[in-house]
Amino acid sequence: MAHRIDPQPADISAVRTYWQHRIHDLDITNHPVGSAGFFADLDEYHFDKLHHLLRLVDFDAHAGHRVLEVGCGAGTDLVRFARGGARVTGVDVADSAIGLARQNFGYQQLPASLCVANGERLPFPADTFDYVYAHGVAQYTACDQDLVDECRRVVKPGGTVLFQVYNRISWLNALSHVMKVGLEHEDAPVLKKYSPGEFRRLLRAFADVRIVPERFPVKSRLHGGWKGALYNGVFVGTFNAIPRSWVRRFGWHLLAFCHK
Repeated sequence: MAHRIDPQPADISAVRTYWQHRIHDLDITNHPVGSAGFFADLDEYHFDKLHHLLRLVDFDAHAGHRVLEVGCGAGTDLVRFARGGARVTGVDVADSAIGLARQNFGYQQLPASLCVANGERLPFPADTFDYVYAHGVAQYTACDQDLVDECRRVVKPGGTVLFQVYNRISWLNALSHVMKVGLEHEDAPVLKKYSPGEFRRLLRAFADVRIVPERFPVKSRLHGGWKGALYNGVFVGTFNAIPRSWVRRFGWHLLAFCHK
């Protein structure tokens, strides 16, 4: 159903091993990994690159609610929920990520329950959380359907789960092929891209699903040379001059707001 760059099956141990040694966006900071400056730079870059999240996700709307992030990484998004008063839990398949998340919450002086866990087998009873946030996880896990089903299982009836995956029919996927520039984490054991229809079928067990295409070109700090100059100097401005209604369906990210 979904396209997989690596056609060979992967198990969760291969996924865990890969992410144990990968941390998103290290190249955007000169501060030591795990320092207060590192986490500040990570937050600034993350929400600059993904500025649509601040419009689509109300991080302050969950005061007193139980919020779970699956694949929490260094806790950049989860900290936002905690600042808004949510009772937050974060899980990640890599203990290196959980270690960083604990440091991040320590610097922020915010409470959180953080543990190493496989999103395909969540260690929580059914109907536990008011909101489950799984941004950028399903496309990298060994069995995306298991992860989706587990997120649905642990959210309360009437609760919301947010998933984000990569859109195969997108400007970035096409540009990657044309410019012969690899996508981030293209060497991961699993990297899936979905059409909107494939994504919707993955989420078919939910009572209601709203899919929003997002992530349009912004200037990159990570790519140099003539390709980077062409991208930043010409492509970004030209693409964003096109009426958004014409190109919205080609956004690189597909975000799904799902209700149980």
